[in-house]
Amino acid sequence: MYSKRHKRRFECNTAIVIAVGLGVLAACALIGRFFGGPDAVAIAALVFLPLWFVGAAINMYVGVRKAGYSVADEAPVFAVVFAVPAVAALLIWWRSR
Repeated sequence: MYSKRHKRRFECNTAIVIAVGLGVLAACALIGRFFGGPDAVAIAALVFLPLWFVGAAINMYVGVRKAGYSVADEAPVFAVVFAVPAVAALLIWWRSR
């Protein structure tokens, strides 16, 4: 089993990656608004989803390949890392359309 110190670092990394995802979502929304006006924010939120899927998958790959976690260990983390910003994107899309 992992030590408490290792678990804390793992949780911190997950929070940082989720924060990065929310930052990328904000950047997509701002770029959409800047170039396409208020109506483009909904489209930008949908464009964010596949971008973030790739980003979350890269995070999972790094966890498996570099940090030594198994795919079974990383799969729930991938789900959370992808889902939190994805739900925020879907809420933005829903409110902006």
